[in-house]
Parts: sequence; C-alpha cells; structure tokens
Amino acid sequence: MAEAFIEIKDLVKTFDTPAGPLNVLRGIDLEIHKGDFVALVGPSGSGKTTFLNMLTAVDSPTGGDVAVGGVPITQAPQRKLTKWRARNVGIVFQFFQLLPTLTVVENVIAPMDFANVWKPGERRDIALKLLERFDIRDQADKTPDMLSGGQQQRVALARALANNPPLVVGDEPTGNLDRMSAQNVFDLFHQLSDRGTTVIIVTHDRELVKGVPKLMEIVDGTIGETTLAAAAARRSQELRASRTRSAIRGK
Repeated sequence: MAEAFIEIKDLVKTFDTPAGPLNVLRGIDLEIHKGDFVALVGPSGSGKTTFLNMLTAVDSPTGGDVAVGGVPITQAPQRKLTKWRARNVGIVFQFFQLLPTLTVVENVIAPMDFANVWKPGERRDIALKLLERFDIRDQADKTPDMLSGGQQQRVALARALANNPPLVVGDEPTGNLDRMSAQNVFDLFHQLSDRGTTVIIVTHDRELVKGVPKLMEIVDGTIGETTLAAAAARRSQELRASRTRSAIRGK
C-alpha cells in the first residue's frame, strides 16, 4: 500500500465562545496519498475551512497531529512553517487575498521571491505563462482593483501554482467563476493530480465534484468518504429539520 502523503491523527479543534467551548473538529483520523484529488463537502459551519487551515498550518489544532510529506506541521515552530508553506502549499483563499499595491503579475511572482524558488530572471516569464494558462495574461500589469471578481480568482489560482507545490488547497476555488471557467479549473486540478500533485478543495458545486475521484463529507466534526447521493440526502434531511425548527419557533 502506498505511503500516505498527509497523515492526520486524532485531530481536534475547539474554539472558545461566549456560550462555551465549540468543538468543530472531533478526533479526525485520515490518510491522503500523493496525487489524490479530494473534494470536501458539508453544510456551512461544519468545519471545512477549519480543516483546511489545519492542513496548511494557517491555524493550530487544539489536539492531535498532522504530517504533510513527512513534516510534522503541528510540532514545528511558526517561523519554519511560514517557509515550509511557501514552498510546499498552494492556497486558493475564498476571498482571493491578493496584494492590492502589486500588479497582477507581481502578485504571482511574490511567492517565488519569498520562497526563493526559480531563478530571479525566470520568474516573470513563469508568472506570465501561469496567467496565460488562466486566460488572464492581458491583465498582467493591472492592479487587482481593476479586475472583476472572476478575474481576481484566476490570479489567485495562478499564484497558488507559482512554486509548483506538491499540495494545492482551495476553499471554494471556483466560487466566482462562470460555469465554463470553473470546469476548466477542475480540469486543471485533474491534470495536476495525474502528475502527482495532491489537490484538496472545499466546494458546494455538486456538478463539478461528480468527476472528482474522492468525495469526503464532514459531519459533526468528523470526516468520511461518501457519495454524492448520500451527501445530497443528508443535506436535504438537514434542510427539512431546519425548516421544521423554524416553523416551531414561529408559532
């Protein structure tokens, strides 16, 4: 059996709230292998983004261990994690997080400069090729505020691939794209997976995930493999229960 690229053991995340502790992740045990393409689904507030933050060392767990590519990221100091993340993880944030004072091409070059990846003289050409891949090269010298939401999303995708990372993570990475552009991005994710890149995305788009090899659902703070039918049925049940509770409160 292939060695796991991502190993998660007894992962727990609890937030302190005015109402008391909120247990978002409850002892997750999971293995993801190199080249896996995983779509993570689940209702809003179920902990999908929190889980991604644990994988990318954006946040620290309350308990448990996460190792990525043999690196125990829950035990490493933050200074080392910042460099590790820049070289090894491409993140597509839900709200882009482009640097407003840099041009589009400079935003894509920024992670190359930070992690000292590629030769300095090659970085602009590599960035332009990535922008061309997302059909946005003609916007290279504009600043993000001059772009539409969909165009900014494409820039964020190009930036995520800038250092050719072994792990690509996306939180609703196609949420601001039209159907054809979104499908093109998913096709790219499939290609990356075929070449050995591990891809993990959070999405609510049931059509796009039909072709994703692994579908996982987060429910009650735990994660397990599921099917589209099972996930849809569970979501329908949750919606019915929510409507019933609302009707009772309205009486």
